[in-house]
Amino acid sequence: MFEALWLTVAIALSLLGMAWLALAMEVHWGQVMLGAADEAIGTRQALRALGALSLSLSLLACLSADRPSMAVLVWVMLLACSAVTVAMLLVRWPSVLRVLCPARRA
Repeated sequence: MFEALWLTVAIALSLLGMAWLALAMEVHWGQVMLGAADEAIGTRQALRALGALSLSLSLLACLSADRPSMAVLVWVMLLACSAVTVAMLLVRWPSVLRVLCPARRA
């Protein structure tokens, strides 16, 4: 039962991490926030750090759910699925990712 909880946490952290890393990129920032990315260099650097931290915590959650050999395999597959999910959100509904940015515009 706890394995399912840890895997759910890993999924959420992986999705958040990939979304934050995408928002840290200049092109995606402009696409989602509808503004120039030059104004938000500090915010984008913070998003990059949050994304890396979130993906690292996702690995730890996977390691808590299963033995290391299986956990790393699940984590790598989770990274790929999360990247595709965030890419599809950026294509179809980029404004959905706006809620994940700490410096949202009104």
